[in-house]
Amino acid sequence: MMRVTCSIPDFICISSAKLVKLLELREANHIEFCKIKSMVEEILQMYQNLELRAILELLMDPTWLATGLKVDFDTLVNECGEISCRISEIISVHGECDQKISSYAIIPNDFFEDIESLWKGRVKRIHLEEAYTEVERAADALSLAITEDFLPIISRIRATMSPLGGAKGEILYAREHGTVWFKGKRFIPTVWAGTAGEEQIKHLRPALDSKGKKVGEEWFTTMRVEDAILRYHEASSKAKSRVLELLRGLSSELQSKINILILASVLIVIAKALFSHVSEGRRRNWVFPTITQFNNCQHTEALNGTVGMKIIGLSPYWFDAARGTGVQNTVDMQSLFLLTGPNGGGKSSLLRSLCAAALLGICGFMVPAESAVIPHFDSIMLHMKSYDSPADGKSSFQIEMSEIRSLITGATSSSLVLIDEICRGTETAKGTCIAGSVIETLDAIGCLGIVSTHLHGIFDLPLKIKRTVYKAMGAEYVDGQPIPTWKLIDGVCKESLAFETAQREGIPEILIQRAEELYNSAYGNQIPKKKGLMRPRCSDIGLNSTDKSSEQLNGTREIALDSSTKLMQQMGISSKKLEDAIRLICQKKLLELYKVKNPSEVATVNCVLIAAREQPAPSTIGASSVYIVVRPDKKFYVGQTDDLEGRVRAHRLKEGMENASFLYFLVPGKSIACQLETLLINQLPSYGFQLTNVADGKHRNFGTTNLSPEPSTAYR
Repeated sequence: MMRVTCSIPDFICISSAKLVKLLELREANHIEFCKIKSMVEEILQMYQNLELRAILELLMDPTWLATGLKVDFDTLVNECGEISCRISEIISVHGECDQKISSYAIIPNDFFEDIESLWKGRVKRIHLEEAYTEVERAADALSLAITEDFLPIISRIRATMSPLGGAKGEILYAREHGTVWFKGKRFIPTVWAGTAGEEQIKHLRPALDSKGKKVGEEWFTTMRVEDAILRYHEASSKAKSRVLELLRGLSSELQSKINILILASVLIVIAKALFSHVSEGRRRNWVFPTITQFNNCQHTEALNGTVGMKIIGLSPYWFDAARGTGVQNTVDMQSLFLLTGPNGGGKSSLLRSLCAAALLGICGFMVPAESAVIPHFDSIMLHMKSYDSPADGKSSFQIEMSEIRSLITGATSSSLVLIDEICRGTETAKGTCIAGSVIETLDAIGCLGIVSTHLHGIFDLPLKIKRTVYKAMGAEYVDGQPIPTWKLIDGVCKESLAFETAQREGIPEILIQRAEELYNSAYGNQIPKKKGLMRPRCSDIGLNSTDKSSEQLNGTREIALDSSTKLMQQMGISSKKLEDAIRLICQKKLLELYKVKNPSEVATVNCVLIAAREQPAPSTIGASSVYIVVRPDKKFYVGQTDDLEGRVRAHRLKEGMENASFLYFLVPGKSIACQLETLLINQLPSYGFQLTNVADGKHRNFGTTNLSPEPSTAYR
């Protein structure tokens, strides 16, 4: 990859898990198919280029290992070609010019844009010629009806309009109602003189919404225009259904080639990651290391320099060495290092950097250094700070000892062992002795590595070590103040800079001064100090506090439930009424989606209330759901999500929504959730529920439908 001179693909990455789910559920839209086509064509692009073909062949082995799918190289290339051709036959990839949105001078463009953009540009017109023809005819008929019924009225109004204003009229798109109407006021003549446009005015009638209610005093239409709009909507709906049918059919076809698609998607991810690594490594001036093999002869050879690791200009990988933002070190390691240094002196950073460099190097990657010779370690073991594990009933020191046990038993003379601040979690004297014993063991094993510590008493122990050397992170005095240099040096550093670090982090000066007095008293003058048991101070909480807390929690829940119930009662409704309305609306749609006649074969819609100060149950994690927000302003919001907990949290972060309640039910899949969401938005108002997101009933996302409320009697 470093030597490639040709251009490389963009590497369109698609999650293999998402790919399998979309094709299995037949929910892939035209955008996803375009991504799939781009992905397989990138495989073909690499195959057709001699430089990239060699890399493509080399990437087959790690891809086989990552996926568990053994696919022949030629088979992969041939299948990718077939997939690309098949998608090209169905999907409109380049936005062909024969799929332009309808446009007429007298009709607002937004009307056609909102309706036709839901299906045009997805698949090639050759598969929808009949549907296109019907839509175009319906659009022409609508244009003619509006021209003959509305345009004469507009012309008459303009001819009689006074300079200072007067009668007004225009043709507008009523987006909420999905139609085009005439809007005007004071345009009806007081005297009918048989002028142009008067006959058309006589045919006007008040515009009605989907419930048959009068929209307003200024909106008008004609029977002819309404019939033309209805025909246009029906033609567009048929075209949209045909598009969905073709997309789902293509999903079924590609499902038979799912192994090829998974292999291609993982290969592209690996290729992109490797190319990105090489590009970033070159930008940061990283290098490829020299990998050596361990010599299994006598340990004395290591002391002579025949076996070891040497990294020159090692920098922390999270800094950009090319910009001079990191301090570089040279690490010439022929044995175990016992590392000391002050707080903030760079011990942990050195261990992390060394671990990353060794791991990157033996995996064949570039390392953050100027040059590097790295042995092919049989294992790399890094132990950093341990934390307690209440679930396992173990303290941080127990966890540390467990990890040290695993480290010692697994280490060999070909291992790299890195331990940061050993035995920090226990009493100093015994911790120092345990640390000394661990160092002796690692020294006897003969591994390379670093053990860092603040336990300076370890140097007073009679350690039996032959190969371990002492290293330190340097510090220098500037104006009488010790400052870390972050440089690796020979020797021992017993200065911790603890007081300076505490002061720099904001500990009050009076506390620092008292600490220095105590330190000088206890250690500076070597005055022994008696140790006594510290008895913990008793808490003010009595023995019955648990019961009281339980009662308080129960009371809180009752208050929350009461507040939700009171809120719904103030809105003039009940939870049961909302649940019944949801069940009536959704159950019928579920029967249609599953194409069954027996209602018992479809799972019932079970609504669950989330009261104030409550969160969804864990069973909702990863499941699709439809939810209704009970807002404090006596309105409702309908939504759908695959992350109900996150959505509840997001709604409650809004001003005034802290104690909002929710009603939700789970559904099998996001596509069904989208359709039921749209259905509820369109039909809940007819049951007496006022929504804040009525406009969301006309979704433009694939997988949803532009449903209009079905005629129904308001639920009582």
